[in-house]
Amino acid sequence: MNKIKIPKVLLIFYLFLFAVGTFYLLLPAPKDFPALPNSVKSTEPGDTVQITNVSAYYTDMPREEVVKFYYEYFSKSPFLNIPLPTYKLNHPPERIREVLRETQQSTFVEEIVHPLRESVFVNGFEWDNDPFTPPERRAKNILVVNGKTYQFKITLFYQESLPWQRLFVFYSILVLSYLVFLAYKGIIERWKKEK
Repeated sequence: MNKIKIPKVLLIFYLFLFAVGTFYLLLPAPKDFPALPNSVKSTEPGDTVQITNVSAYYTDMPREEVVKFYYEYFSKSPFLNIPLPTYKLNHPPERIREVLRETQQSTFVEEIVHPLRESVFVNGFEWDNDPFTPPERRAKNILVVNGKTYQFKITLFYQESLPWQRLFVFYSILVLSYLVFLAYKGIIERWKKEK
C-alpha cells in the first residue's frame, strides 16, 4: 500500500492554523459589560443575579448606537487589547424568547459573535414601537424609572463557552479537514492511475 505524502506547504499551513487557532480560542473575552452612557441599570427580577450573564439598562440611545457601543467593547480581548474576529447577526424579536426567557419583551435582537467562541445578545424593547402590542395598548408598557421616561430597555445576554469545548471543536475541524484532504488526494491519485 502506497503511503500518501503530505506536502510540506500543507503541513506548515496546518501547524500555523493550529497555533493561531489555539491562541485565538484561549484569549480571554470581554465579560464585564459596561453600562450604557446616560442609562439606568434595571433592578427588575431576572435582570440582575437571577439569570446568569444577564444585565439590562433603561436608555434613550437608539438601536444603532447601542449595538455599536457593545460591538466596539466586545471586539477586543482584555489581554493587550488584541482585536478579536467579530461579526453581527440580526435576529427576529422572537429569537430572544428562545435563548433567554419566554416572557422577554423585544422589538429587536442582534447577536455579536466571536466565531467558535462566545456571543452576546443585545435585545432592545422600544415601548411605543412594540410589534406584539396594538398601538392603542402600548401606553401600558411605558418605561418610567425614578420619574423619568425612557424610550428603550436594553437587555444583554452573554453566552460563553468553556476553553476545552472550543479547542475540542476546533481540533476536530482540523483533523476532519485533514482526513477529507487525504481521501480526496487518494481518489485523485487512483483516478490518474486508471486513466
